Amino acid sequence: MKILLVGASGTIGRAIDQELSQRHEVVRIGRSSGDLHVDIRDSASIRALFKQTGAFDALVSAAGNLHFGALAEMSAEHYAIGLNDKLMGQVNLLLIGREYANDGASFTLTSGVLSDDPIRYGSSASMVNAALDGFVRGAAIEMPRGMRVNAISPTLLEESVASFGPYFRGFKPVPAASVALAYAKSVEGAQNGQVYRVL
Repeated sequence: MKILLVGASGTIGRAIDQELSQRHEVVRIGRSSGDLHVDIRDSASIRALFKQTGAFDALVSAAGNLHFGALAEMSAEHYAIGLNDKLMGQVNLLLIGREYANDGASFTLTSGVLSDDPIRYGSSASMVNAALDGFVRGAAIEMPRGMRVNAISPTLLEESVASFGPYFRGFKPVPAASVALAYAKSVEGAQNGQVYRVL
């Protein structure tokens, strides 16, 4: 399969690449690194990307930024970061990408554990992740030409404990390689509209 991997240089992206590139052609895509570049906040940039890639069999997104902060200090602009980047950026990868995808292609998006298990300073992440999970379930029943869409919802990564561990007290970290298996399950499996939680 020809797989487009958006966010290929991140911790999860590198693990996905290592898992899938053993069996498939992986096109590595990032905002400023990789084989090709895209700004998922910009629909024109997304469309330009797909004009470069041409037809594909799977798109995996491990990309998207959002803002962490105390609710008392959050503004609409802070929430807009996650809404415009992680949420609509990934939604637009599907909306525009479906025009270029082969029949039966799959889309795999990334949400996260905070949709179900909130933490302090994570209200934006909880909102965005829950919206992504809902989008995947709703879009799945209308995907054209035999296409599929799933989401991966990982918990804290072992590789990220040094940076984010203090915010996730009591959470059991998982290795990025285990998270990557869920992406392989989505891409190489047959299910549609699933949220694969890796806890």
